[in-house]
Amino acid sequence: MSDIIRLDQNHRRSRCVVHGGTAYLAGQVANDKAGDVSAQTREALGKIDELLAGAGTHKSRLPSATIWLRDIGDFDTMNALWDAWVMPGSAPTRCCGEVKLADPAYRIEIVVVAAV
Repeated sequence: MSDIIRLDQNHRRSRCVVHGGTAYLAGQVANDKAGDVSAQTREALGKIDELLAGAGTHKSRLPSATIWLRDIGDFDTMNALWDAWVMPGSAPTRCCGEVKLADPAYRIEIVVVAAV
């Protein structure tokens, strides 16, 4: 039986759980909720990079990503940043949709799974 490693946890959630050679990240949002979708996307992707590094992996090892947007009208702007962030030849499967996020100031939330 392999260990479960929980990174940056509190009473409600862990920001990353590593188990069985896989890192599961909680949805990442910007701390600065005043930013536009570009600023919030950059911040969320930066947080993902940090969590992946802490789990001993990298964005080139993502099999799956889920992106939630407050407004699907932000799709093209988000995609420009996403496309620049994703490693060439290593694009994960991905879905993206418009949803009502936990805080109306959030414009984006990104969830990824990575191989360790």
